[in-house]
Order: sequence, then C-alpha cells, then structure tokens
Amino acid sequence: MRALALSLILWAAATLAAAQPAPLPRSTPEAEGVSSAAILAFVADAEATVDALHSMMLLRHGRVIAEGWWAPYRREDPHLLFSLSKSFASTGIGLAVAEGRLSLDGTVLEFFPDDAPAEPSANLTAMRVRDLLSMSTGHHAEAIEAFPYTDPAVSQTRVFLSLPVAHKPGTHFVYNTPASYMLSAIVQQVTGTTLLEYLRPRLFEPLGIKNPRWEATPHGLSLGGFGLSITTEDIARFGQLYLQRGLWNRQRLLPDAWVEAATARQVSNGSNPDSDWDQGYGFQFWRSRHGTYRGDGAFGQYCIVIPQHDAVVVFTAGTRDMGAIQNLVWKHLLPAMAPGTLPANAAVRDALARTLAGLSLAPPAGAAAAPLAERRVSGRAYEFPKNDGGIETVRVTFGGDAVLVLRANGRDWRVPVGRATWMRGGTLPVWESPLPATTEQPVAASGAWADEDTFTVKACFYETPFCQTLRLRFAGDALVFDQAMNVGFGPTTRPTIVGLPPRAPAQR
Repeated sequence: MRALALSLILWAAATLAAAQPAPLPRSTPEAEGVSSAAILAFVADAEATVDALHSMMLLRHGRVIAEGWWAPYRREDPHLLFSLSKSFASTGIGLAVAEGRLSLDGTVLEFFPDDAPAEPSANLTAMRVRDLLSMSTGHHAEAIEAFPYTDPAVSQTRVFLSLPVAHKPGTHFVYNTPASYMLSAIVQQVTGTTLLEYLRPRLFEPLGIKNPRWEATPHGLSLGGFGLSITTEDIARFGQLYLQRGLWNRQRLLPDAWVEAATARQVSNGSNPDSDWDQGYGFQFWRSRHGTYRGDGAFGQYCIVIPQHDAVVVFTAGTRDMGAIQNLVWKHLLPAMAPGTLPANAAVRDALARTLAGLSLAPPAGAAAAPLAERRVSGRAYEFPKNDGGIETVRVTFGGDAVLVLRANGRDWRVPVGRATWMRGGTLPVWESPLPATTEQPVAASGAWADEDTFTVKACFYETPFCQTLRLRFAGDALVFDQAMNVGFGPTTRPTIVGLPPRAPAQR
C-alpha cells in the first residue's frame, strides 16, 4: 500500500510537471557576451525617457540574460499584444501552406464565393493571399479605417470584399489590419476551426504557451490582426522559434523557407534610412534597421529578432512613443553584444539583478493620507448628471487602504486602492479599448492626495497597455471628477463631470 501511495505521488508530480511549460534556460549577461552595465544603462534610460515599459526580456544564444516587470505588472500576467498578434496570424498561414491546405498565390475570392460581390473588380479578383500577408492589397487607407470588427449585424468577410480596391494588388503598401483579419478567416475556412484553435496544437502547445487568448468577432472568428494575449516569456519563445528558423527542441515546427519568406522584405514601405518603419515589410513582420526584424503592437508591444547577434528582445508597454523603445535597443543593447563571453563582473551583475527585481511604475504623487479630508468625505456618495461614460455615482471609503466604488451603466465597480503601493483585486470598464470583450478588465490601483482636497487614483489594467488616472477633487459639497487614459487610439481624456450628494427625499 505504501509503495502504491508513493507511486501515485510520483505520478501526480510527474503529471503536474508535464503540465507546466519548462522555463527558458537562464544565464548571466557576461556568460553570453553582453555587458550587465549596458543593460543597466538601457533600463535607466528607459525609465527616464519612456512612459512606460511594463516588461522586458533579453535572450542571447537561446538563454534569458535579463528580465523584469514593472509593478503592478507581473511575470505570470498575459498582456494584450495588439498588432504583434499579426505575426502569429501569419504563422497560421505558414502552417496551413506547409500542410497543403492553401497556396500563397491562391486568390482571396476563391475562399469566400458566397461573400463575393456580384461583379468583383479586376483588382479584387487579382488579390492573393500573399497580398494580404504583405499589406499590399491595393486598398487606400480611408477605405479600411472604419472596418466593423465588432458589429454583429454584418459579415466582416463580406464587408472586406466590398471595399474598393484602388490599386493593383502587390504594388501599393498600406498598413491594413482588416487584411490580417482575412488571414484568420482563410485559416478558419480551410481548417474548419478558429485560428486560435488551429495554432494551439501546432504552435502554442509545442512552445509551452499555456493559455493564449484571442479576441473574436461576434461571429466567432479570431480577430487575427489584434486581440491575442500571452505572457512576456511566451512572446520570447515565439521570437526564439523564428530566430532558430522554425526549430524548437530539435523539432521542426515551421518550414525554414517560411521563416525566410515571412521575415524578408516582401514590399517597400518607405525610403527613410533612419526610420524603423521604412525598412520594408514581410509577411506580417516589419523589417527594422541593423538587419533585424520584428513583430510589434500599438503602445509598445515588441518582439525584436536580431539574427546577426543570435538575440531576441521582448517588451510590453503603454507608451505613446514606440520608436523610443527601439532607439534605446540600438543605443544600448545592440553595441553591447560581443561575439564571445565577457569577464564576470559580480558587482555590476548584482546591481542589475537588484534593479530588475525592484522595477515599478510610479504611484500617483502626493501624500499617502490626509486624515482631516478623509474623515470629511469617506463613504460619501456623489451623484452625477447624465454623461458620456455612464457614471452614476462615485464614493471612496478611507481606512487602512482606500476603496473606490464607481457605479456606471447600472453596475457597481469596486476597486481597492493602495497607499503609495499597488493593490489588485478590482475591475473597471476599459472605455478606450476597441476590443469587443474588454468592457471589463482587472486593475491594480494606487492612490495619493495631491493636496488637501484632491485624491488621485491610478488604475492599471495590468493585462493591457492601458492605465487610467482618476482625479477626485472634493470642492465643498461637490466632487469634481476627471478621467484620463495613458494611451489611446483617439481622445485620452473625458470631459470633467461634477457630482453632488443625493438629495434627501421630499417631506410630506
């Protein structure tokens, strides 16, 4: 009986271990030919000039040599990739081609005969899968900018095929997220399953990517061009797979020829030699300066592959200046990559380790507490007139920590707020994000008194690039309420609204 119990324990342990993806191997910077001092300089420069990185991971020779997460972001958190998702959608097409399910020279119309216009134009008829991949479909930007990804009343595929195609496909580059959606639709058409489920056994599981999430249209198709959420290390695994030209643990997951084609310059997209957006475009991969290539997504989601130095650099972020991140890579990290090993420098290496372990986004500036003000307003509800955000009432209860309760569109949202630290446990609606399923996201919040009347709350949607700042100014009996988002595709602030305590019921 004891032997049986021991064997069951060992079996359970082995099963649990098999269920957990093995972490990427770790090493020290100098052992892989990179200066710890250069990585320290990169982090210092990024903290001073980029607002704000959420995570970073640097791989050299297949080993992680530096990694860090800016609190409240954590290692285990998935992060919304936005257009970095496109490189994964491209990979789905590459796998389908390798399995003989389609050809890059197949026309787009042949996959969707029921959605084709009655009289398709010559340019639409000529559009091929490779034109979708290389963003050279022939569309003008204004034709695709209002594409209805989330409209349940329309067929997104039919809408795409109805758009005017002004140029001969293959001749005119326009960044085209609807074309990336069509790649997902083609995969589903030829496999009978969503892009996410098609990739799961062919890419995600072999790489050890455990819980990928991909937002879908109302009709159930993976969005393709955006909407994928995975962890920082998952992104690094993907980049390392491409660096290894499709090989993973001695198993070929992608054809070498696909990796070569997908990451090569397939189309010209500009002529500025100093711009990382003018170096050419592949199959849903950007060419970059210094002989590198990348997948990237809005607000600083990056997977940069550096073949000549056998390196991969990964970032997640919430910044308005994406180019600043790449510039710091070229300034600090690229020159620091030596061909062999470097002498160990324990003092600098330990300083780097301490820095990376202590990274944090800055909480709101101000005093952690304001006892007189808190006693005056704690727990008081303020009602607001009708407004664009649907906010009905707001109240803050102050104690050891603070609790913000916001009622919007008939629902209460309760958010614990740390004092000079980040506290998880609440959710809020994401009013800026275009995704269909991001109306609610978990947040980590921190608050401080900017002055005796103003309490500022910063709430980071830590699975996305977004952080929202709420400014509550208690002016007499009124609450003046302001909202701002760190980044966005449109306006990042909302109009100021003013709330008052509820009126007492009229006496009869």
